[in-house]
Amino acid sequence: MALDILFTSLALCLPPLLLLLLLSAKKFNDKKKNLPPGPPPLPIIGNLHQLGHLPHQSLWKLSQQYGPVMFVHLGGIPTVIVSSPSAAREILRTHDLNCCSRPRLLGTGRLSYDYLDIAFVEYGDYWKEVRKISVLELFSAKRIESFRYVREEEVDSMIDSIAKSANSGTPINMSERFMALTADITCRVAFGKAFQGTKFDDGRLMHMVHEGLTMLGSFSASDFFPRFGWIVDRLTGLHSRMEETFRNLDAFYQQVIEEHRNANKSNEENEDIVDLLLKMERDQTEIATIRFKEDNVKAILMDIFLGGVDTAALTLDWTMAELARNPKVMRKAQEEIRSCVGNKKQVVEDDLHKLKYLKLVLKESMRLHPPSVLLIPRETMGHFKLFGYDIEPKTRVQVNVWGIGRDPSLWERPEEFVPERFEDSPIDYKGNHFELLTFGAGRRGCPAILMGMAVVELALANVLHSFDWELPEGMKEGDVSMEEGPGLTVFKKVPLTLMPVRPSHETNV
Repeated sequence: MALDILFTSLALCLPPLLLLLLLSAKKFNDKKKNLPPGPPPLPIIGNLHQLGHLPHQSLWKLSQQYGPVMFVHLGGIPTVIVSSPSAAREILRTHDLNCCSRPRLLGTGRLSYDYLDIAFVEYGDYWKEVRKISVLELFSAKRIESFRYVREEEVDSMIDSIAKSANSGTPINMSERFMALTADITCRVAFGKAFQGTKFDDGRLMHMVHEGLTMLGSFSASDFFPRFGWIVDRLTGLHSRMEETFRNLDAFYQQVIEEHRNANKSNEENEDIVDLLLKMERDQTEIATIRFKEDNVKAILMDIFLGGVDTAALTLDWTMAELARNPKVMRKAQEEIRSCVGNKKQVVEDDLHKLKYLKLVLKESMRLHPPSVLLIPRETMGHFKLFGYDIEPKTRVQVNVWGIGRDPSLWERPEEFVPERFEDSPIDYKGNHFELLTFGAGRRGCPAILMGMAVVELALANVLHSFDWELPEGMKEGDVSMEEGPGLTVFKKVPLTLMPVRPSHETNV
């Protein structure tokens, strides 16, 4: 009997003892390394309990206590959070080669649609070749210029639809209007026609975009507990929701691809991005010893579609919200635009280089409201030193762009919307200045900067040129909600609703 009690006691005590031994061994090993400072983790979950509803804000608050290079455990994943320009420069430029791989996100290896993993592919020959295709073919300056007519036509169509609301005195949901605009432009550039021309034009396409981005920005147990987290995702229903979302997107891409296969286009001037990708498939282009296949086409379309629709729309949405809260800034921008354009009905892309203040407005908006508040995680491939700290292989690294944009040591009155702060400043968003990392930097910097900003500048200039804007009756500037919603890209939780008003007279200063 005594032996039974002893063995039972040992059986009960052994798991906790093993856990304590493992934790002690880990702490001993960690002490031998000079790891960055960070909040103490809890067993198993690490620091996940400290992330909060909006992780970028929670991590920014923690970094103010522990410093701009902070070490946290997100479940079983060691993670370094970077929140200063100098630290971001080290990660994205000095040690870019050591930090340019990607972790496996969302447990995508357990999804039916394995090609989705290609969109977040690890660093290697395949990724380098796809990046080269994106820069030299899909988003080259020549290719972007060839789609100028698409941008101008769709923006003109949006202005005409807003004019009808202005004539009837109806408020407009600007968040929806901007999302529809960027969806139409992206679909025409990538797929050859606006999304209304597809069988998904009953509202499903916008739902698919939102769901796709929500899934990519969600916290999956598989991300933080790779060995067993997928079980939790299945039990909570997240796995099935991901499957349904990507099944719908797959059906959409398949329809687009089949339509292009059957079209037999012969005029290269009318080629869209799907045509280019299918030509590579037909020619049996070899990328890093892999034959370019239909799944590769879908993976690239995933990046273009979800990235292209959402980020430009959010930039427009946040910018108009800030202008609605700061009417003096809006009037100054309108005066510049109307002075440059004169009596022309529409701002065209040839006018944009003259709109200096408009560009300052956009820089300030992207400082306060970067679409991607935490750059998509990177994963280290080798050991290196960061400000004297040891950064080990297989460590996840995230740059808190939102925190950098609101750092009071970098910006005077950081919470205020002051475009003039960028006057006579060399700081830009193209990846060379780490105070403003809207599109990232280094090897993983966004290759579609020119395309995205062409849409944003043209749309904003025309919206401000064609209309004055008022808040709905009973609202004041301070009533405009700036609350953020969670996700891979941060959207306005409360949609922006404004009243368009035709200018009282033609302005030709």
